[in-house]
Amino acid sequence: MIQVIAITEHKKRITNLSIDDVNFDQYLWWWIDFNNPTEEEINKLDTVLHFHQLAIEDCIHGQQRPKMDYYDDYALVVTHTLGPKDFDQFEINFFIGENYIVTFHKHNLNEVNQVWNTFIKLEKLDDWDEYRIFYEIFDKVVDNFFPIIYELEDKINEVEQNPRQVSMNILLDTLFELRHQLLKLRHAIHPIRDLLYRILNSHHLDGIEERKEYFTDIYDHLLKLAEMVNSNRDIANDIRDNFISLNSYQQNKVIQILTVITSIFAPLTFIAGIYGMNFANMPELNWHYGYFLIIAVMVFISTLMILWFKKKGWFR
Repeated sequence: MIQVIAITEHKKRITNLSIDDVNFDQYLWWWIDFNNPTEEEINKLDTVLHFHQLAIEDCIHGQQRPKMDYYDDYALVVTHTLGPKDFDQFEINFFIGENYIVTFHKHNLNEVNQVWNTFIKLEKLDDWDEYRIFYEIFDKVVDNFFPIIYELEDKINEVEQNPRQVSMNILLDTLFELRHQLLKLRHAIHPIRDLLYRILNSHHLDGIEERKEYFTDIYDHLLKLAEMVNSNRDIANDIRDNFISLNSYQQNKVIQILTVITSIFAPLTFIAGIYGMNFANMPELNWHYGYFLIIAVMVFISTLMILWFKKKGWFR
């Protein structure tokens, strides 16, 4: 679907236009939106709008890294928005010229729809132009990252506090999944941050210079998002390391107890093994009180070893 809005010299909206009616010299500025276009509609990028073939290929193929390319009289900006469930990235392409903006996206995106619906309902259009549209959509894209990160933060805090006393193995599985999601966020946010830094330092887009404080605000949000992602990944790593350390400590305590028991019974097993041999010539077997003497020796050795282990701090 292709939607077209044209703004007249008197700041009036014209919405009953088609893509074939586009004449950039006829109106003050234009917004053309390609929303999940068909093959025939995609061809309009070339036959009607006459964009460069490489720019059109970037739109068609998708999965481009966020970037900005300059052509003769327009710029192509590619960015991504993020799905709230599976964290899938959806591409948005902006063609920004002197008096027009063309948005191209293969999925029906809320960020673009919200700006479109807001723009349709506005009564005063004095402060709006193609760069204002670009800012509003970009701002929506960045703002939609915050609820996702806040939700992940809550889940990490729940893992850390563990109010339901869930087993450590299950918590580790949950934690690794959260770290994977944070990594996806990082791969989405950092390229957009670098793109916006390049946009802010570009001298090819005059409208950016006029609204530099607005785009700087978006850049600040991206810096905050990047810091939040890195901070939560560090917290997740600390929780994981603490769980692993606690598990190792518990295993060491078990091994220590088993070592103490084995150490105490080793000499007793040695003595019992000697007198359990069936040799005929063993004088101690004929002692009347030999059994009681050996038991006393075993008790003495066990007590002596327990006292020695306690002195060494093995029972702390």
